[in-house]
Amino acid sequence: MRTAGKFTALAAIAALSLAACGSAPESDDSGSSSKAPTSSVSAVAGFKPCIVSDLGGFDDKSFNQLSFEGANQAAQELGTDLVQIQSNAASDYKQNLQSLVDQNCGVIVSVGFNLSAPTVESARANPDGHYVLIDDAADNNTGDTTDGKPDGKKDAENIKPLLYDTAQAAFLAGYLAAGYSKAGKVGTYGGLEIPTVTIFMDGFKQGVDYYNKAKGKNVQIFGWGGNSNAFTGGFDANEKAKTTAKNVIDQGIDVLLPVGGPIYQSGLAAIQDSGRDIALIGVDADLFLTDPKTADYVLTSIQKKMDVSTKEAVLAAGQGEFDATAYIGTLKNGGVDIAPLHNFESKVDSALVQEVNDLKAKVISGEVPVTSYLAGQ
Repeated sequence: MRTAGKFTALAAIAALSLAACGSAPESDDSGSSSKAPTSSVSAVAGFKPCIVSDLGGFDDKSFNQLSFEGANQAAQELGTDLVQIQSNAASDYKQNLQSLVDQNCGVIVSVGFNLSAPTVESARANPDGHYVLIDDAADNNTGDTTDGKPDGKKDAENIKPLLYDTAQAAFLAGYLAAGYSKAGKVGTYGGLEIPTVTIFMDGFKQGVDYYNKAKGKNVQIFGWGGNSNAFTGGFDANEKAKTTAKNVIDQGIDVLLPVGGPIYQSGLAAIQDSGRDIALIGVDADLFLTDPKTADYVLTSIQKKMDVSTKEAVLAAGQGEFDATAYIGTLKNGGVDIAPLHNFESKVDSALVQEVNDLKAKVISGEVPVTSYLAGQ
């Protein structure tokens, strides 16, 4: 059986390479399709892969886009069309999912934690359907417990959660940022204070703390882990996100990690307005590739390989081998990683690069533990 756990780990940071991401769909019309010209594997008769986005659309240069690209690659290999629906408001989720059910989709990919509860509802109403839920465990406590908290169990057995222990990759980015910083100050801010956001921030802080302990330094981190945690209240690249970034920048940092899809755009604008030399760290995708205007600012990106895991899950479903077992991306299986240094390669000391490479191996082996809500699952 094909499973997402068979992904191979990527090479170390100095040698990493990632092919340029494919184009997102030009149209956001409900129910539009991306056609596949060729087939390299055999799909079950009549199989139709489908995907519904969270807010931001399939061209968000982040998690929606990566998920779409993976599903579309799978559709191409299966020789079929990918049916896609973009959500423009939270009120769209339920009706978008029902639209895909009505189109007899062989698998429905829901992108993002915001779609978790609507996906659970749809999956329960259609127990013979197959669902892939990206970045959420499908544990919303919809009647499973009485204490108002998730119980650690999926709320619908026909959902395959795709999860990512990004704390591991963020740990490497935190160590790299601390070693790169000339100011001895780095910062981060997030969209919403939820586990899929704070897991990045937790790992980043652990990496900074590890660097300080290993080097006898005192690199400070702002925006997380103290009394002034910085969140924008959403995932829109708006004025509030820019103000949040500016407040962190005003602490004197020279490395900034925005966590929350498009809010990095506000961070970039705040960096440019500051007139200072501040490096940006991307999340989800390699920003250097997905958004060329960041090329001179991106030190690295903390990657969730959603394209790879989504592709594998859709391929399996398309060949009649749908497996609802949760997948957790790690450094070991290549589900998370950090991107190449690109334009910063000449700016980062080679000894620091080697230290990050060595640290990655130690995290994979378990010699250096990185804690997160997904660790040990």
